[in-house]
Amino acid sequence: MKTKSVKIGIITVSDRASKGEYEDKGGPAIIDWLNNTLTTKWEPSYSIIPDEQQEIEKMLCQKTDDEACCLILTTGGTGPAKRDVTPEATLAIADKVMNGFGEQMRAISLKYVPTAILSRQVGVIRNNCLIINLPGQPKAIKETLDDLFAAIPYCIELMDGPIIQTNPEIVVAFRPKSAKPIPE
Repeated sequence: MKTKSVKIGIITVSDRASKGEYEDKGGPAIIDWLNNTLTTKWEPSYSIIPDEQQEIEKMLCQKTDDEACCLILTTGGTGPAKRDVTPEATLAIADKVMNGFGEQMRAISLKYVPTAILSRQVGVIRNNCLIINLPGQPKAIKETLDDLFAAIPYCIELMDGPIIQTNPEIVVAFRPKSAKPIPE
């Protein structure tokens, strides 16, 4: 029996990177982190798009509705600048807002930089997909995912999504004792 891979969307939101004027470092940092952490077979759906709310909304919908991603991780566009509209786009297409993700991401980043309070990251659900706006810098992406990811696999399971397993030396995915057993 062929094991189906889990599809995860990675979206870099950057005017300069989308034009090729700047090398995207955020998207590759997310992919590297997932490659090192996930023991479940997975497939990335990676895109670089400009800071345009309609384009971000369209890409989020494409990855959830058409590509059936169970998780989308965005990077970029979460600050206070006028062109930073990733949270607005994410909230516009959401079925449910998961406030704890945004709160936790800011708490993680505050351990490292006082400017974490300027971040407007959000976590939402659309259909059966969890969407999380990560920071833009590779170091901050790693710090955030190292701390935050423990809750993500079980959240996806609660939405009737796939079981995602992790390398416990990097992240121990939390599952309550009452959760369904993981098939062998």
